[in-house]
Amino acid sequence: MTKVVFRSLVSALVLDRLDYCNSLLVDLPANLLQRLQSVQNSAARLIYGLCHSEHITDALLSLHWLRVQERVVYKVAVLMYKALNGIALPYLSSAFTHVAEC
Repeated sequence: MTKVVFRSLVSALVLDRLDYCNSLLVDLPANLLQRLQSVQNSAARLIYGLCHSEHITDALLSLHWLRVQERVVYKVAVLMYKALNGIALPYLSSAFTHVAEC
């Protein structure tokens, strides 16, 4: 298996699960978010063959992965942007109403 295929496979399996139901993760306690961050860090270590004692920041940056807390905020912000601008699914967009600007 090539490195690109392996990276894509790990990304698909791990990041997809981390991104599932992000809106439920917004107010998650820090200790539970750290568990999810540990999963993401392990995936990056697996891709690059890093030891547990090596820093993970450079690996996350080279993979263009946001940390779990940052992913949650980003995904929810994108969802809200789409809902407010009418480009989300209709049932989601209809849940919000625009208020006239003063």
